[in-house]
Amino acid sequence: MEFDLADHHRLLRDTVREFAHQEIGPVAEELDRTKAFPYEIVRGLGELGLMGIPFPEEYGGGGGDSIAYALAVEELARVDSSVAITVCAHTTLGTEPIYLFGSEEQKREWLPRLCSGERLGAFGLTEPEAGSDAGNTQTRAALDAGEWVINGSKQFITNAGTDISGVVVITAVTSAGAGTRGEREISNLLVPHGTPGYEQGEPYRKMGWNASDTRPLSFSDCRVPAENLVGQRGAGLRQFLHVLDIGRIGVAAMGVGLAQGALDQALAYAKERRAFGRPISQFQTIQSKLAAMSVEVEATRLLVYKAAWLKDRERNFTLTAAQAKLKSGRLAVRAADEAVQIHGGYGYIEEYPVCRFYRDAKVLTIGEGTDEVQEMVIARALGA
Repeated sequence: MEFDLADHHRLLRDTVREFAHQEIGPVAEELDRTKAFPYEIVRGLGELGLMGIPFPEEYGGGGGDSIAYALAVEELARVDSSVAITVCAHTTLGTEPIYLFGSEEQKREWLPRLCSGERLGAFGLTEPEAGSDAGNTQTRAALDAGEWVINGSKQFITNAGTDISGVVVITAVTSAGAGTRGEREISNLLVPHGTPGYEQGEPYRKMGWNASDTRPLSFSDCRVPAENLVGQRGAGLRQFLHVLDIGRIGVAAMGVGLAQGALDQALAYAKERRAFGRPISQFQTIQSKLAAMSVEVEATRLLVYKAAWLKDRERNFTLTAAQAKLKSGRLAVRAADEAVQIHGGYGYIEEYPVCRFYRDAKVLTIGEGTDEVQEMVIARALGA
C-alpha cells in the first residue's frame, strides 16, 4: 500500500495550490460580498487544463484520474468554495454524463468546449417535487416530428445562468401517459443554452457559495432534436444515480478542502493572537481544538482518496463515496465552527475567511444528497 502521491499528482496539487493562493485568495472575499461570478478565475483554470481533468486528451481533457481531480478540488476549496463548486458541478455533473453516456457526435461537439472552460456544463435533476426523491421527476418530454418537446422546471441548478453557460443535461419523463411510478420512463436530454423555451430564473439569495451561479430553470414547449437524447432512452435513472456517485467524490474533496482551509486559518490566527502575555496557540484548550481538527481532516482525506482510488480501478465505489461525502460534510461544518470559535469576535467579521467558510460549509451536508440520503445509501450497501 503506497501513501505517497505520484510525482504527477504532486505537481498538479502544487500547481492548483499556487493558483488558488495567488489568483483566488486575494479576490475571494470581494467575489463573495458582491456575489460576482469568477469569470477570470474560470478562464485561468481552463488555461491550466483544470476544467476537464478526468477526461481523455482526445476530447480536450486533461487525461487525469479521479485522484487528480480530488486533489485539485480540495486545493480550490481550501481557499474558496464558490470556485470549487463551479468546477465540481461543471466536471462531474455537467460534463460527465456526456462523456459516459453521450454519442460520439455529442462528445465531439461538447467535450472540447467544456474541457477548455470555454463553456460551462450543468445538470438539471432537482425539482420542487424531486429532491431526495430524485426519481419523482415531473418534467416531461414528448417526441413530436423528430424533436423532444420539454415542459417542466428544475431548481437549485449550478452553472446554468452565466455568460459562458453552454449546455444543461436534464432528466425528464419520456413515457407517454401518467403511468405508475414504477412504469415511468426517465431519460436524459441535452438542452443547449439559448434554446427557445428554455429560461433561467433569477439567481437565488444564498447563505454561502455566493460567487457561484445557482438558479431555477423552466422549460415551456422547449424543442430539441431527437438526437439530443443522452444514451439509451429510459436509462436516465440509472445514469444519474451513477453520476451522483461520482459527484460525491468531488463534493467530499470539497469538504476536506474547506476543513483544511479552516484549520490553516485557525492555526495562523492562534499563533499571532496574544492573550495573557502569550500566543493563544500555547493554551491547551486551543491546542485541543487544533489537534482534533487535524486528526479529522487527515482521516477524512484518506477516505476521499480511497473512494477516488476505487473508482480509478473500476471497482465499486458507491459505499466509500457515500461514506466520504457524509464524513467530510459534517467535518467541514465542525471545522468551520471551531475555526470561528478560535478567532473569537473576529471570526464573526466578514473580512476573515473563516466567516465565509462557516457559511459555505452547511450546504455540504445537503447538496449531492443529504446526510440522511448518504446514511440510507451506506446502510443499503452494507446489506441492511
